[in-house]
Amino acid sequence: MKLKFKTFLFCFAACLVIMSFIPKKSNSTTVYLIGDSTMADYTNNYEPGKDYMKTRYPITGWGQVFQQFFAKDSLKQIKNLIQSDSVRIDDRAKGGRSTRTFFQEGRWRAVYENLKKGDVVMMQFGHNDASVEKTERYVDIKGYKEFLRLFVSQTREKGAYPIILTPVARNYPWKDNVLNDVHGEYDKAPKDVAAEMQVPLIDLNKASRDFFTKKGKDFVSDNYFMNLPAGKYEAYPEGEKDNTHFQTKGAVEVARLVFEGMKELNSNFKK
Repeated sequence: MKLKFKTFLFCFAACLVIMSFIPKKSNSTTVYLIGDSTMADYTNNYEPGKDYMKTRYPITGWGQVFQQFFAKDSLKQIKNLIQSDSVRIDDRAKGGRSTRTFFQEGRWRAVYENLKKGDVVMMQFGHNDASVEKTERYVDIKGYKEFLRLFVSQTREKGAYPIILTPVARNYPWKDNVLNDVHGEYDKAPKDVAAEMQVPLIDLNKASRDFFTKKGKDFVSDNYFMNLPAGKYEAYPEGEKDNTHFQTKGAVEVARLVFEGMKELNSNFKK
């Protein structure tokens, strides 16, 4: 009897040792970002065969620097939105895409096919949807809303959670030291869809305009947007004047605003 008990103890101890070497299954959530160039990640072979540092830097989409906000301590602040112990940002945003072209090119399908229960889809469009002069990407308000509804409903089909964002501000027009809205109906449309479908909304347009206004036009223009002097960056030897896209500092601040928006949603979010 003693021999059998010793054998049992040995086997039990051996099992504990073996189990200690088996990695625990990670409880992770993927946050998919779908949208345009202001959200895109320009690294990771964004343009195949081209060196980001030589051909694009310092242009930075806010999604490119979003991962850093999801450290374990930070996750406690959005525990109702995301209940897992880790988050992976999967940035599928692409420059020049509207809701329509993002769908037509199969970019949404690639996200949809990989969605799993509990994942999050954050969508920010509008810049290119509103480009009337660029017919290859333009979408009228009715179509813009329809594609947002499609992304929302198909996200929910997979048991994942949609979050709609209004389009981030451009660095114009300024009036009396206040940055005004440039998006008009393309700012209102996502709010309408969010209200209609009871989707969490982050008003990034307002948040970014308010933040940039506090910083001031000159500071924002020189430090946050792609207004570059000649000769400073290899990718822009003649300089650049761009009040839509961000330098790294600007992208980090916008990413912070988005995370702050998630914290605000967290207080009354119901799954």
